[in-house]
Amino acid sequence: MRPSIYRSFSLPLMAMLTLLLVPCSAALAEDFQQLKISPSEVALAGKGASFRLLVSGITADGSEVDVTHDVTYSLGDSTIASISRRGILRSRAEGTGQLQVQLGDLVATAAVTVADIELQRPLNFQHDIVPILSRFGCNASGCHGKAEGQNGFKLSVFGFNAEADFQSLVMEGRGRRIFPASAEKSLLLRKAVGTTPHGGGARLSIDRPEYGTLLAWIEAGMPWGNDEDPRVVKIDVAPRERVVQTETTQQLQVTATFSDGRQEDVTRLTSFQSNNDVLATVDEFGLVEVGKSPGVVAVMGTYLGQVDVFRAMVPQQVEGQAVAVAAELNFIDSHVNNQLERLNIQSSAPSSDAEFMRRVYVDVIGTLPTAAEARKFLQSKGPNRRSELVEQLMQRPEFADYWALKWADVLRVDQLQLGRKQAFQYYRWIRDSMRANKPLDQFAGDILLANGPLRESPAGIFYKAVPGANKVASTLSQVFLGVRIECAECHHHPLDRWSQRDYVGMQSYFTQVKFKGSPVGEMIFAEGDPAATHPRSGEPVFAYPLGEEMPEANPQGDRRQQLAAWFTSGDNPWFARNMANRAWAHFMGRGLVEPIDDVRLTNPPSNPELLDALGQYLADNEFDFRRLIAAITASATYQRSSIVHELNGRDEQNFSRYLFKQLEAEVFMDAICQVTGVPEKYHGVPAGSRAIQLWDSSVPHYLLKLFGRPSRTTACDCERVSEPTVGQVLHVLNSPAIHNKIKHAGGQIAELVAAYPDDESLAEELYLTFYARFPDPSERKNAVEYINTQGDRQRAAEDISWSMLNSLEFIFNH
Repeated sequence: MRPSIYRSFSLPLMAMLTLLLVPCSAALAEDFQQLKISPSEVALAGKGASFRLLVSGITADGSEVDVTHDVTYSLGDSTIASISRRGILRSRAEGTGQLQVQLGDLVATAAVTVADIELQRPLNFQHDIVPILSRFGCNASGCHGKAEGQNGFKLSVFGFNAEADFQSLVMEGRGRRIFPASAEKSLLLRKAVGTTPHGGGARLSIDRPEYGTLLAWIEAGMPWGNDEDPRVVKIDVAPRERVVQTETTQQLQVTATFSDGRQEDVTRLTSFQSNNDVLATVDEFGLVEVGKSPGVVAVMGTYLGQVDVFRAMVPQQVEGQAVAVAAELNFIDSHVNNQLERLNIQSSAPSSDAEFMRRVYVDVIGTLPTAAEARKFLQSKGPNRRSELVEQLMQRPEFADYWALKWADVLRVDQLQLGRKQAFQYYRWIRDSMRANKPLDQFAGDILLANGPLRESPAGIFYKAVPGANKVASTLSQVFLGVRIECAECHHHPLDRWSQRDYVGMQSYFTQVKFKGSPVGEMIFAEGDPAATHPRSGEPVFAYPLGEEMPEANPQGDRRQQLAAWFTSGDNPWFARNMANRAWAHFMGRGLVEPIDDVRLTNPPSNPELLDALGQYLADNEFDFRRLIAAITASATYQRSSIVHELNGRDEQNFSRYLFKQLEAEVFMDAICQVTGVPEKYHGVPAGSRAIQLWDSSVPHYLLKLFGRPSRTTACDCERVSEPTVGQVLHVLNSPAIHNKIKHAGGQIAELVAAYPDDESLAEELYLTFYARFPDPSERKNAVEYINTQGDRQRAAEDISWSMLNSLEFIFNH
């Protein structure tokens, strides 16, 4: 096997291992022109007030670098407040003063005002206590938030039901968890600080402000609070965006804005999460540690259901080497190359015709080129041969077979749920849609608006594959919008803005859908005006799309008409971008949003400008899927080599090279059958059927199951497992079934041996058959020598074929 393939294959593992060794580098004063404190004026008001500071060093070019943990802090009057080495101010006494930070000879100052030191504002359980329970994991699903609670104490997961949590704390167990007469002796506090044995260990220390808040709340009589109490309306994570060098840190600061205009630092109570732990991790205090790999990473902060995101661009450190300008063949390349330039990442060289041909065959039709097809393309000289090949492939029947298979996975063509007849009818509609190149907006609309006899409107079988208005709403949102709302069925989505009301609003579009028998078969229709209510408050919820305001009444007639119009309208921020992202992920090995069906504020695209451009291109071309495929495959980005070099070896998300992709289970099975010339017989399926034509995912087959064929029980793209396993390697190495195909007397290997008595010609034909390329001189020489040294020419060809079939070059698309 060629060394370049091994290098590409090993990179993801190496990136994860090297992250474990990331050190934090200290900032040097000589790197900066001045220091900047944020905020420049700090007002601490109320009992126990505190504020997290950010300090940045300003470079000669105006860039800002975090030095919060590198500077020395001092207060002119330390009686009014204290300042920690981590940059946290805490009030002590009323007054004014000046904070000074110093790094080398650089100094910056900020005014500090402390007021109302003894004023304890009215406490509210939802706004003051629930955030503490969430921050320290008390209501997490692995602790008291799990279904059965923990040791007799149950909280709602992520604090979605504050009323129930209040009752559990204050009223259950005869109030044994709270002791107002001597608040510090309350079981809640004693377990939290570890003075009483606690399965979760000590979660707080007495000197933390959260302990003081809990103590004050108990001393105040455990108030629930009033509806008029100020509530959090938004949070702001600072900085919002920043260029951050590898192996450095960035402190985050989170400020909450309340409905009365008050702002408060809530960094200590915010939960943080990175969307890519290889690029950067974040600790519980909001300190981001950047790894060694370049790219774009987002860190989410969430507090009381509000979310905001810090986005970091991590450029590659390039010393003594210039990053060359990459080629641009269409609009895609300009967006990709702009980001690569900002990240100092050099793209790989263009792919050869052989690499492109095999790659595009697999990606477009899920089928290898034959030796004859490979020879013809490699010997052609036309200037447009690559784009012409793509157009030819999209007209072949395998195109419809392959893309019907992919849509059948997420749209749940499940014989166990539907029965054989309806499952096939449903699949055939999907395949016919792909064959006819039905616009994607019409494809989605046919499902949304399915009406009448199912034999005339087979898209309606979707509603039988996914029974229940709630599941229909979440599945269609995930498949066509890329938005996961299923979590919001039970509680506010922990990582996004979707509430239970949003979930019910989407669900209400499908509560009219019913089935009934008729002389022309089963029919789907919508009727009535069923009401929906919020599961906790009991308030009425009317049908409305995600991200929109709820109307005062349900739409008249079939509510799905309104939803279908919104799905593909210009006002919908998700549909076109999601369809483009799904296509991009398939062809490029990962989505611009990854996972592809988890679009949310806290999981932003790695290249937002490119995703917007792809979505706009799809909409401008009337949602023509084939035009989108043509654009992606015509780009220099898609046509790059998979071979890495030192200036892009760590890049896994910016498309500086083509990423290795393991052949999907069905594609791999068909590839084995094609190169050996021995078809597979599947149980209950006509002889000669290929794996990509199997509309029933429950057809028993060991290799298909081993290589990750999905069961189609959910809409998640993650059902199809694409990561290689030890079991897969051992199976391909040792499978008697594969060995029998290779040595089959009527198979292709035996035919080639008979048809090519010249050893050099035989070697060439084997390489074209398995790799869709001509062998290089050393490969040709080695193959001929091996054939000559063996007493049995047939056995020698079988050995070479077996080694080729087990190679990464065959098993992966590259």
